[in-house]
Amino acid sequence: MLYHHNREHRPMKPPPFNYHDPKTVDEVVGLLSTLDNAKLLAGGQSLMPMLNFRYVQPDHIIDLNRVEGLSYIRETPEGMEVGAMTRQRDLEFSELVAKRFPLMHEAIGNIGHRQTRNRGTIGGSLCHLDPSAELVSCAMTLDAVVVVAGPTGEREIAFKDFPVGYLTSAVEPNEVLTAIKFTAWPAGHGYAFMEFARRHGDFAIVSAATMLQVDGDGKITRAAVTLGGMGAGPVRASELEAALIGQAPDVEFLRQACESCRRFEALDDVHAPAWYRQHLATVMSRRALERAYARATGKA
Repeated sequence: MLYHHNREHRPMKPPPFNYHDPKTVDEVVGLLSTLDNAKLLAGGQSLMPMLNFRYVQPDHIIDLNRVEGLSYIRETPEGMEVGAMTRQRDLEFSELVAKRFPLMHEAIGNIGHRQTRNRGTIGGSLCHLDPSAELVSCAMTLDAVVVVAGPTGEREIAFKDFPVGYLTSAVEPNEVLTAIKFTAWPAGHGYAFMEFARRHGDFAIVSAATMLQVDGDGKITRAAVTLGGMGAGPVRASELEAALIGQAPDVEFLRQACESCRRFEALDDVHAPAWYRQHLATVMSRRALERAYARATGKA
């Protein structure tokens, strides 16, 4: 049997690197402060393929898997705090997440496959910042706050300020994300996470994460809508959110209101042209809002 070399062949082994296995956050910060060209390894679901394809070629890998105190799900007076190394599978089966953060619970079922969620971490997903990633959209919708540790101690970053570019977060090179804080919405709020992907488990071409709070007359008093997969990061549909306040929307109102999502700039790549993503943004936001409103009014 003859084998032909593929001209587009890419390496499938990572480049050489030095491996570090710290046990504390202080050790991690110390390594980041002294080593050049270092990468942090959390669940590895994004980093390992990038290493194998040599999209990234670090001189040092700092493994976070044995660092103490970074994996937990803790209820707080405001809602919940989650350690950065908490596995997605733990979030998926958390009673606290299911009860107080049903949007996240619904979104997690769309992340890859069971094996992906077994290893993938919430901190790794947020720091990788793929614009289509489900937990990234949830953090934006829930106005999460991330906690990072550096040489001068800890600091907090509102998630709206966390993305600074494509696959680039506001975490400094000598800092490490340690926790994420979420504030819960009142019980009975409506929510929905919907995405359009080529296959189940693929990254979404476009996703919509929605949360609604309604009064006794069925009028919306609070709204949050995030679109994923459109551009360099998740975007809050603030114009649509404002249009929803005070409304008891029917299908036609939502159809018209969601047209504003067509005006977002969108990626134009091999997966979908920009115009198609913009069309999907109107469709997915409307469908998600219909479901969220039905849940909020008890008509789901």
